Amino acid sequence: MKIFNSRVVLTLFMIMLSFFIFTGCSGKEDELTRGETESLNAVDGISKIVKDGPKSFNLAVVVPGVTAGSPIYEQLVSGSELAIKENAHSSMKVFELDYNQAQWNEKITSIVATGVYDVIITSNPSMPYVCMDISLQFPEQKFIFVDAFVSGNPNMTSYLYNQVEQSYMLGHLAGLITKSDMTGANSDKKIGIIVAQEYPALNKMMVPGFENGAKSVDPDIELDYRVLGNWYDAAKAGELARSMIDSGVDVIGVICGGAATGVFDVCRERGKYIMFWDENGYAKAPGVIAGSGALMQEMLVYEKVSDAVNGKIEWGTSTKLHTKDGYVKFISDDPDYINTVPEEIRVKQQVLVDKITQGELILEIPEL
Repeated sequence: MKIFNSRVVLTLFMIMLSFFIFTGCSGKEDELTRGETESLNAVDGISKIVKDGPKSFNLAVVVPGVTAGSPIYEQLVSGSELAIKENAHSSMKVFELDYNQAQWNEKITSIVATGVYDVIITSNPSMPYVCMDISLQFPEQKFIFVDAFVSGNPNMTSYLYNQVEQSYMLGHLAGLITKSDMTGANSDKKIGIIVAQEYPALNKMMVPGFENGAKSVDPDIELDYRVLGNWYDAAKAGELARSMIDSGVDVIGVICGGAATGVFDVCRERGKYIMFWDENGYAKAPGVIAGSGALMQEMLVYEKVSDAVNGKIEWGTSTKLHTKDGYVKFISDDPDYINTVPEEIRVKQQVLVDKITQGELILEIPEL
């Protein structure tokens, strides 16, 4: 009986011990399982981040025409390339719309409709108007316009250069040259300008600025104004230049893209001078291009594409850029300028440039 009781006690003890052991193991197993699950979830999260990577940024660079031969479009592309190369997980594609403006809306619509591009950047004063209806169809698409102005659209931002200032500086130099005794200058007090096409910025800023700059030298200076009708016909541009020179013009401003080469050739043959817009163009025709203005488009595009990649663009804004801001310049330190234009004229030109740069002479941008 005592033995039986001892066995019963021992059995009961073993049952209770097993109960505690298995219960403890079960709790530990549950705890371990939960720990492993949390760890796996964390690893899965890390794997997902590595797999997806930071959000990619895709840029569409839209050239309203062709890039080659147009300083402003060449800088649009090069500035974008510089920014994209410096920012990982970003890419860009260049779209040239060619010269048929009737197809621009359709071509841009097809680009936007892909849904691939976070931002579209383009450069031309007419482009905000081309893209306005497209923006209504695709309200999520973001647009950056340089060398253009638009306000009131929350998905657009624009940057407009003060081309009154650029053109006034070039006109002032043209006036100094036509009144000078430089080889090729005559006594007719006539300057000219050949433009590809008319558009608001040209009609309201560039041509008036050029003419007023010349007349600030002498109110009797006349402007011979010719419209080419396209951006590529160098032969026709040359014919216009020849006609202008025959009528007494000795300095010609060129705003006609690739067609300007025709004007270069004629002015070289006839010993006349050229004023060049938008980039340092002296090397294109040394001794012929006597003055060159520049828009710092590459710098601006680089800055704004970098901002777009990093989410720093203030959408819905419009900004005007001036000589004092460093985005509009007259190129006065190029050796070809120094070798072509006599010092006396260069000194007078620099006085005017300094007045504009320092804000002493204010040339407002008109409503476009």
